[in-house]
Amino acid sequence: MTGQQPDPSEGLAELSVPLAVVTQLMNTFTKAVRAYQLYLPNNPMYSRAIDSVREAFAATWAHTDEIAVQISETQFRMEDHVVLEELGKSGESLPWTFYKDGIRELKFSQGFEQEELPGFLQLLQKARTASPEDDDLLTLMWEQEFAYLQYRYVDFASDAGAGPIESLKSSEPPEKIDPPRDVEATEGEEGPVKSSRPGVVKMDDFDSTLYFLDESEIEYMQTEIRKDYSADLRPGVIASLLDTFEQETDPTVREEIIGILDYVLLIMLSTTQFRTAAYLLRETGLSSQRVKDMLSAHQQRLGELTDRVSDPTALGQLLQALEDTPLRPPQNELNELFMQLKSVALETVLGWIARTNNTELRLLLENSASRLAASHTAELVRLIASGDDLVSVEAMRRAGALKTPAAVAALGQMIATGEQEMRLTAVNALSEIASPGAMQVLERAIEDSDRDIRVSAVRILGSRAHRPSLPRIENAIKGKTIRESNLTEKMAFFEAYGSMCGDAGIAMLDGVLNAKGGIGNRVDPELRACAALALGKVGSSKAAESLRKAAGEKDVIVRNAVARALRGSAL
Repeated sequence: MTGQQPDPSEGLAELSVPLAVVTQLMNTFTKAVRAYQLYLPNNPMYSRAIDSVREAFAATWAHTDEIAVQISETQFRMEDHVVLEELGKSGESLPWTFYKDGIRELKFSQGFEQEELPGFLQLLQKARTASPEDDDLLTLMWEQEFAYLQYRYVDFASDAGAGPIESLKSSEPPEKIDPPRDVEATEGEEGPVKSSRPGVVKMDDFDSTLYFLDESEIEYMQTEIRKDYSADLRPGVIASLLDTFEQETDPTVREEIIGILDYVLLIMLSTTQFRTAAYLLRETGLSSQRVKDMLSAHQQRLGELTDRVSDPTALGQLLQALEDTPLRPPQNELNELFMQLKSVALETVLGWIARTNNTELRLLLENSASRLAASHTAELVRLIASGDDLVSVEAMRRAGALKTPAAVAALGQMIATGEQEMRLTAVNALSEIASPGAMQVLERAIEDSDRDIRVSAVRILGSRAHRPSLPRIENAIKGKTIRESNLTEKMAFFEAYGSMCGDAGIAMLDGVLNAKGGIGNRVDPELRACAALALGKVGSSKAAESLRKAAGEKDVIVRNAVARALRGSAL
């Protein structure tokens, strides 16, 4: 819609009120109508628009007690001078809103702006959104019974034309405009003759078969209609606002658009429309980079949109709402939103994963948190040493799942200084990362003072056949610690050794399994059984030969271990 305003200096001496004053009044009134369409009554933009209209009326009352404005299809006029003109689509034109329903003049009296302005704006909005079956604007104004507003209208139901200015307080409402109807058919000598008003199109004049659609065309139209009705218009609205923001250099306009975007973001988040919210955050960030002549205050406010969603308090409230509601956003939409958040949001999300009792929500958050962590590796590594143990555990799990080499040093520090559960989590994370640096940290864990850490580390090294750790494992087997440990630890070390030593380790294992003489009699049966299992892991013919020498062992533990090793290795 384009607006063309007259020169305020034109014809000032001929008017009872200065033209500039009336022009300002009608411009402000039109903006207030738009504001009523866009904002709720509790919105500051709405209140500001109402106040501006009242100020404009106050300036008008300094010259007169009442003002009359004539209405055409595209113009508001006062004493034959144009005070507002709106061209373009008639459905969006304020003059047309009055004109189409027969209203030709409005007369405002002092006091209207205080007593009847909000109700009049509500009435205009109702008329704009009315269906063809609803009352028209003239009927709505008649029902309102204004005290400070009079109007002149054209009665379409009669040919009498327009009457004088009146308030329509009679008992009968104005009639609606009826559509033109065909003149009744007349009968002549040669049969019925039909006539109609000039300009009225009749379907009978057309051959319908010429325009009949086949099945494929009907299906195509139905598909396109469904696509049109199901399309999400919100991204388009946001894009239009940002286009205006970039092209319009007026700071007031930009301030208003930022306020609208802020309000839209709040609505999108509260209704779990996360994809649209993510689109808004992403596009505002791009706009703030593209616009070079932006005020620093506006750039700061655009950046605060993402900061506010990433803030622990606001994000916590959003996650609490997801916890309380049975509705769940699609995983891809939640991922899109999280990808727009700042790194500070990661701690809040990880803490919520650890604390939530909702399994379905936890799965959604784990997937989205992994994507957020992958984008903010430095923050993920920092959170491994977080003062919140729950956050720290989740950070280590995410580091392992993402195979983050940058987290190896932090995980190694956690093994050295953390509590039992934290240390085991760090060992498991290093196992998933499995980089050379991670394996080196696990090698050192073989000599840890905690048995569970030693067992977990050696099992991981054995399962991955990490041969650089073989000397440490062999020293542990020969040392006193393993011989005095429980069966679980003995088996873990011997099996890890057998999986990596090859034939070079058979001599040492055979010496433990088949020890003879006085010294051999003192060898722990559990240790001999573990040596048998290790030979089974070696799996060579020499290992089988060593096992068969112990097949007739009298000790049941050793004999069963030998049989198990022979079966397991198919020797």
